[in-house]
Amino acid sequence: MIMAERVIRSVAAPPQRRGWRLTSKDRADAERGSGTVLAIGLVGALAMSLVAVAAVGQAVLANQRAVSAADLAALAGAQALIDGLDATEACAAADTVATAMNADLIGCVPTGSTNELRVDCAVQVQLGVLGARSARATAVAGPP
Repeated sequence: MIMAERVIRSVAAPPQRRGWRLTSKDRADAERGSGTVLAIGLVGALAMSLVAVAAVGQAVLANQRAVSAADLAALAGAQALIDGLDATEACAAADTVATAMNADLIGCVPTGSTNELRVDCAVQVQLGVLGARSARATAVAGPP
């Protein structure tokens, strides 16, 4: 009851002035609740930091998935070239591997060497408020 009475009294009556200065009790009443506002601000900043770290983590994971998909697709395509298939069939083999790894094959080109293949893959990633983005990777495979 005493606490409620004090809150009502501090809300109902403006701080008393002694000249141009507030008393220490008036100053303490005027700053009441400022710790709560500070704590809410810190919790909000921490929450935004966690969201940013999660988005960066998702982007890094998508990049690694794209690199792995490109590497394996290039290896599958190069093996198909070594086995005597033409470039179209080799790219179809690379596409099969990329699709199995939940990646999109966006480029497949035989390079200067007879059995070397360059593959470009993309993996879609959802980055919260930034929307959907794609992580891309390129790999080249062939005989040594």
